[in-house]
Amino acid sequence: MRVTAVGVCGSDVHYYEHGRIGPYTVEHPLVLGHEASGKVASVGPDVSSLAPGQRVSLEPGVPCRSCDQCLAGRYNLCPDVHFFATPPYDGAFQEYVVVPAAFAHPIPDSISDDAAALLEPLSVGIWACQRGGVTAGSSVLVTGAGPIGLVCAQAARAFGATQVWVSDINPHRLALAERLGAEPVDVAARPIGEHGLEPEVLLECSGNPRASREAILTLARAGRVVLIGMGGDELAIPLPYVQDRELVLMGAFRYANTWPIAIALVASGRVDLDSLVTHHFGLDEVEQALTAARRDPTTIKPVIRPGA
Repeated sequence: MRVTAVGVCGSDVHYYEHGRIGPYTVEHPLVLGHEASGKVASVGPDVSSLAPGQRVSLEPGVPCRSCDQCLAGRYNLCPDVHFFATPPYDGAFQEYVVVPAAFAHPIPDSISDDAAALLEPLSVGIWACQRGGVTAGSSVLVTGAGPIGLVCAQAARAFGATQVWVSDINPHRLALAERLGAEPVDVAARPIGEHGLEPEVLLECSGNPRASREAILTLARAGRVVLIGMGGDELAIPLPYVQDRELVLMGAFRYANTWPIAIALVASGRVDLDSLVTHHFGLDEVEQALTAARRDPTTIKPVIRPGA
């Protein structure tokens, strides 16, 4: 695949600045980037599902496809997955990558190269909504209006949620959340608990332990918490509140079988990914892309275009 666009993810920035995320540690030189789209450059002799020149979106995690988790359909939990830009596997900040045909998803002409790359973070949002049981009539609080929070909010609306709040302290991100159909909640001056919310589902995307705890304390009885953001290694749980209300807490790790849904939502106009893109950089400007948010508070999603 000849790479046409690669989104810069918070995990790329984290690896660049800190050298690790949770148990994953950079010990050798590593090519970053896992949110990628491209064109098929060539195919193997047994590939009949793709043809050279075809536009595709890359699913960056290739599982073993034979372990218990893979056979149960949970291939995101495969212990032997090869995931782009997760040590020790190189990512997509390069001109060409090689992927199994099953993980190169054809896209229609109505989806831009940038949006095709961002089907990857959208898949995170779709998976989180599926984990949280978001459905018609749900009320959902999304904490954090970064790229993942914004795709979670859009996915929740697409899944039928009738009330979607997005909390943050950044006015630029809150304004975009509102344009994308969510109700912004500014927690810069007042904590989330003072806004009178009582969501059924919390999609925690901030990764901030304090924000996570405060948001959990707003949940309705029998509510569901999906932990998506990765910040601190530990989270203080308000156990009496969780027990008294029978809340369900769960993790969300990447995604499985989400690309067909993601493609359909973007192609139908139910989800807008192009609005997330705030900057474009060439392959020789990756460092600038990784540090863009430090310089510009309006940064949402920088995109690398290797051919630029």
